[in-house]
Amino acid sequence: VQLQASGGGLVQPGGSLRLSCAASGTIFSIDAMGWYRQAPGKQRELVATITTGGTTTYADSVKGRFTISRDTAKNTVYLQMNSLKPEDTAVYYCNARIRASLIIAKDYWGQGTQVTVSS
Repeated sequence: VQLQASGGGLVQPGGSLRLSCAASGTIFSIDAMGWYRQAPGKQRELVATITTGGTTTYADSVKGRFTISRDTAKNTVYLQMNSLKPEDTAVYYCNARIRASLIIAKDYWGQGTQVTVSS
C-alpha cells in the first residue's frame, strides 16, 4: 500500500492551495484519513481528519480556512487550504488507516509535500 501526496508549492499570504493524497495497492477498505504537518523545529501536528462517514475534525488554527474531503471511490483525500498564512508553512503529510482485510488495519503515511507561504 502506498499513499501519494501532491499539490504543495509556494503561495503568497492569502492565497490557496489544494493538496491531494491517493492510496493504492491491496485495499479492502479505508477507515479515517487525515492530514498532518511539520514545520521546521516543531513536532508533527494534526491538521484535519475525516472518517468513513464524513465526520471531520480540524485543528483550531485552521478552522474556517481549510476543508478536508475524500473521494471514497478513488481512495483519495483532499485538503483545500484558503487564506493561507506564513505560519501554515510546513511539510504536509497524509495519513490513512487502511484495511487489507476485515481484521487487519494499519496506519500508512504519505511522503510529504512542502507548502510554503511567503511574499
